Amino acid sequence: MDGLRRRTALGLLVGGASAAALGPFDPVLGGRPDDSPTRWPVPPVERENRAAGQPWWPEQGGRAADDRRRQIQGYASTTSVAPGEEIDFHVAVNPGGRFRISVHRIGWYDGAGARTMLTSPELRGVPQPVPAADPDTGVLDCRWPVSWRLSVPHGWASGLYQAVFTSAGGWRACTPFVVRDDRRPAALCVVLPVTTWQAYNQWPHDRRVGKSLYNGYRADGRRDPALRARAVSFDRPYSGAGLPTHFDRDEAAIRWLERNLYDVSYATSLDLHSGREDPARYRGLVFCGHDEYWSAEMRRATEVGLDGGTSLAFLGANSVYWHTRVRAAADGRPERVVECAKTLPDPGAGTGDPTVTWRDLDRPEQALLGVQYNGIVLTPQPLVVRAADHWVWAGTGVADGDRIPGVVAGEADGLHAALPRPAGTTLSSSPYPARQGGRRLQSSHVHETARGAVVFASGTLGWTLALDRQGHRDPRIERATANVLNRMAGPFSPGS
Repeated sequence: MDGLRRRTALGLLVGGASAAALGPFDPVLGGRPDDSPTRWPVPPVERENRAAGQPWWPEQGGRAADDRRRQIQGYASTTSVAPGEEIDFHVAVNPGGRFRISVHRIGWYDGAGARTMLTSPELRGVPQPVPAADPDTGVLDCRWPVSWRLSVPHGWASGLYQAVFTSAGGWRACTPFVVRDDRRPAALCVVLPVTTWQAYNQWPHDRRVGKSLYNGYRADGRRDPALRARAVSFDRPYSGAGLPTHFDRDEAAIRWLERNLYDVSYATSLDLHSGREDPARYRGLVFCGHDEYWSAEMRRATEVGLDGGTSLAFLGANSVYWHTRVRAAADGRPERVVECAKTLPDPGAGTGDPTVTWRDLDRPEQALLGVQYNGIVLTPQPLVVRAADHWVWAGTGVADGDRIPGVVAGEADGLHAALPRPAGTTLSSSPYPARQGGRRLQSSHVHETARGAVVFASGTLGWTLALDRQGHRDPRIERATANVLNRMAGPFSPGS
């Protein structure tokens, strides 16, 4: 085997004892004996994290660009790339002048959180226009010229990367991209939700022109859902300094996964859509953050993978909610536009099912996940444990009714009794006040297929923050997550 079953003991402090105290091999956590570090091949991501790291964004924050003055902003020509392939960066600088692009890999790196991979030569940038919105769809397609082309070095490990644009005046902005590993199948593949990142992107957030799949602007500068875009393009910067909405939830999960030496590689939702990533290559797929916008191709690939025995972990909430279409840019470059009309009529429905909710298509997300979106959490609430004797909660020390503070946050999922769902176990029942009014019930859920695949849904956007955000970390959530991922990845066997 090529490391598919390899994992390392987490050493989490749970119930008064650390995992490391259980001995060199813990049948719950898995691991490689610490006294034999060279006996088994070291996966690329673990090896990468042995390098010295540096924060990818200065601790002082630099001078973050904004959407009104647009001091420096840019976007990438693709959402993912393999080593040896090229990626272009399109950057606007206002006023024109010198700038550089530094590229950083997000990871653990002994707590630094990133490593600087390289920096471009000094480049010259000029202002670029904000395009007019397409009158039919609202799409904003920048078509800025290429500022710098990067041939991705063959030695780069798969991961989530940030390209940081820094002007001579110290202004900064960034854009994310993923480096895939198309050759080596890891135990787990982290799928980054780029379609959802783009759906929320309001660039430019200027109270005039900017559009997302949620809002446009009225003449008085107020956001108005009636003026939202029906399609959004990757050929534009992310709003402000370039961080996508909910990016921090993915980043927290990645730091935790790499800190705990999981054998992972990385892809995007568009890789799943296009078939570049085949779920059958992995023991499990991990959807870390807010993964709301799914094409039919994404869902089909995931369900086929599940039927074949590939496990799924959804560590966020409100997943697989909107049905989307993905199409090429006007110049023919593939996978540059995400369409989601949300209401009927859908101008593009002639090319497939209308882009409404999956529930409207009689394919509710609960049929896949076991739970589904049921509200926005007004204020963070405790996750209330249920089925404490289930293997997901093993080693956490919890009992039914225990309350884990602040984990139910952002958005939440729950059970819908009238809709089909797979037989499984409800792991939490947590009342919360909903922004929509009243009180609702959050639920986490797990089920297993006849092929032995696991499907876990945390049912809250607060789960990944409890893994690695300072002030939010909780060892019970860490241990439960480890139990799920170790079950997905399969038992460790020496020599694998």
